[in-house]
Amino acid sequence: MLKISLRALSACTCVFSLGQVWASGFVDDSHADLTMRNYYFDRNYVNATPQAAAREWAQGFILNLRSGYTEGPVGFGLDAQGLLGVRLDSSRAHTGTGLLPYNPTTREPADEYSELGLTAKVRASKSELQLGTISTLLPIAFASPTRLLPQTFRGAYLKSQELERLTLHVGWLDRINLRDSTDYQKMSVGSPNGRFNGAAESDRFLFVGGDYAWSPQLTLKYYHAELADLYRKDYYGFVDNRPLGPGSLKSDFRLFITGEDGAAKAGPVDNRNAALMLTYALGPHKFGAGYMQLSGKTGMPYLFGTEPLVITEGTMSSEFLNPRERSWQVRYDYNFAGLGVPGLNGMLRYVSGSNIELAKLGGSNLTESEKAIELSYVLQGGTLKGLALRARNAWYRNDFSARASHRDDNELRVNVDYTWKLW
Repeated sequence: MLKISLRALSACTCVFSLGQVWASGFVDDSHADLTMRNYYFDRNYVNATPQAAAREWAQGFILNLRSGYTEGPVGFGLDAQGLLGVRLDSSRAHTGTGLLPYNPTTREPADEYSELGLTAKVRASKSELQLGTISTLLPIAFASPTRLLPQTFRGAYLKSQELERLTLHVGWLDRINLRDSTDYQKMSVGSPNGRFNGAAESDRFLFVGGDYAWSPQLTLKYYHAELADLYRKDYYGFVDNRPLGPGSLKSDFRLFITGEDGAAKAGPVDNRNAALMLTYALGPHKFGAGYMQLSGKTGMPYLFGTEPLVITEGTMSSEFLNPRERSWQVRYDYNFAGLGVPGLNGMLRYVSGSNIELAKLGGSNLTESEKAIELSYVLQGGTLKGLALRARNAWYRNDFSARASHRDDNELRVNVDYTWKLW
């Protein structure tokens, strides 16, 4: 009896000690938040098209639960993300905004959709390994945050800062969960305007790269990625931000070199994309100008469902990545804190693309352009401090064939976001 009692006492002591270890890290360092996102999307096509408009209104809920790490030289943790999207207004005639899933045969939009993502994580020293639901925000794989619910991947992702001034990223992905979907699927190439065979799929995306802080002003970047049997890509870039006169000048250079991989199931891939964006900040003002030039036989491929991280990021109708396209842009941002209204920001932008070659959609020397205006406001105080409102309007035009993916349109997006910190 005494031996049994001693064993029981020892077991209880071990469990209690283990519980303390977990509580002091895994539980005590955990936190949770809930984001409510109300999103209205209205894209009206200017000319006669099979679909006159893509127009939907939806409410999203994004619950993030993040644990701390267990104590010890190697810590373990678990994160969870719960997503729910609810239809407020839509119809079969107006689907395709990316806010809500719909039946591909009847085009009937779903009333609601939801999913749960789990991420196991391991931390040692200054390195972290994630397994499960992954969200990468990298030049070669940028998970889209631009609709109601975030887009995610399934795989493994290692981020390491063991070496001074170097942040290393290594990953393996086998599935993608689109922003208006509830299930994982194989990966493919984004193919607007018929640039590639969008039906070709792959279940392996590998990447490695990093950012090196050469100085407080200059960061150098390099990444290599391979979407098995579809394409491979190298990215070179730098961001330099330094004082110039009464303000500061930011130089953002990006070079993508892309070719075929393996069996090249998506068809020929041959592209170089070089771009430079210059932004001068002076008080509440920012003045930007950029130029991007594509060369090679094809447009620039990227993972379908993600955002291509090029200098035209944030454009609403086109990414300006057609074969041989040359685009330039001018941009102006203003922080209304300069007029005594903190939290209010505005943006004006014009992007023009030319020299486009789309043999089956209009020929050569084609053009496209987008004008955009944006206002955003974040509530600075009160019960709803942090409530964010954002309104964007864009006017897109091109001279492509009517069969092109990108068509003349006028677009309005309005979203309201609020995040509660639960603990």
